Amino acid sequence: MARMTSSARPLLNRRLAEFGTTIFAEMSALAVRTGAINLGQGFPDTDGPEQVREAAVRALRDGRGNQYPPGPGIPELRTAIADHQRRRYGLEFDPDTEVLVTAGATEAIAASLLALVEPGDEVVALEPYYDSYAASIALAGGTRVPVTLRPHEGSFRLDLDELRAAITPRTRLLLINTPHNPTGTVLTRAELTAVAELAVERDLLVVTDEVYEHLTYDDAEHVPLATLPGMRGRTVTIGSSGKTFSFTGWKVGWVTAAPELVTAVRSAKQFLTYVSAGPFQYAIAEALALPDSYFEEFRASMTAKRDLLAAGLTDAGFTVFRPQGTYFITTDIRPLGFDDGFAFCRALPERCGVVAIPNAVFYDDRTAGAPFVRFAFCKRDEVLSDAVTRLKA
Repeated sequence: MARMTSSARPLLNRRLAEFGTTIFAEMSALAVRTGAINLGQGFPDTDGPEQVREAAVRALRDGRGNQYPPGPGIPELRTAIADHQRRRYGLEFDPDTEVLVTAGATEAIAASLLALVEPGDEVVALEPYYDSYAASIALAGGTRVPVTLRPHEGSFRLDLDELRAAITPRTRLLLINTPHNPTGTVLTRAELTAVAELAVERDLLVVTDEVYEHLTYDDAEHVPLATLPGMRGRTVTIGSSGKTFSFTGWKVGWVTAAPELVTAVRSAKQFLTYVSAGPFQYAIAEALALPDSYFEEFRASMTAKRDLLAAGLTDAGFTVFRPQGTYFITTDIRPLGFDDGFAFCRALPERCGVVAIPNAVFYDDRTAGAPFVRFAFCKRDEVLSDAVTRLKA
């Protein structure tokens, strides 16, 4: 069919011109084509608790959520989210005015940035960053200003002086992610306190992505930014059920914030999906009420998987940055004689039957991320053991 325009202008909005097919789609397709073990995209290869899955089936059969749910989310889920924040962190949120259910964390990020950022505003984000951050900032017409987490004594750390230097009179918002994907870093209470003091001093809004809040290891502590002095009224906290309950396909996320912030985010969100995941909302409401033992066992299971893959990658010759959180391990490929993560990851499935993700896709400065490669360990133990065997070979 002939193109129905006389303009030579590209079809894709120029704000998205730099974003092509995501690396996750490319590498997952490569895994399928080669039959490789996919340790690239971060999704579990087993479902979450049976009782949560049955709660979704029960909702479907009872006709709950099969039609449009309420715009902010069903009351049961909003109440469960508020109860979770209070029980875990001592944060009080009104389920009616301070909680918004979204189509996963990805929509929560997009709606928050579309609502709060205008053309010309600068958004300071920790680099490497989840790829939707850059796209959402671009869609809002904002300018992203990366502050790079750099390797230091076996982990990636935030340079607070660099963060302060990145703030200008045009800075509107800080975009914080802890536990941090892809590096596995968990920002310390001291680091977050410094971030909070800077936000208050410069009167900045903060969007904080905390989807891995229940996946911290060893002595790492997850500290919600909204709990710190001066932050309750200026922080949009994003949470999600997918990473905590291993039902990533359900796409149930949420925002908690002061009423005026939730109202702003909802104004953008209503023109994205409007509503979603009706029956699954009822199931996640029940999931959030699971006993502490579930969360403890889940963390212990993921800790064991982390240790299994970390040991295997170390034995295979990678430099391993042992994660304090998330379900990803970042490695340095230079000890193996490589310094180009893209080339390494594209060749790896053919070389040994394993797929990983080049961290450079998460950087504005691709050279800074070039030697780093990310592996996901949210897989069955036998799959991880097979991957380790292949990598060693």
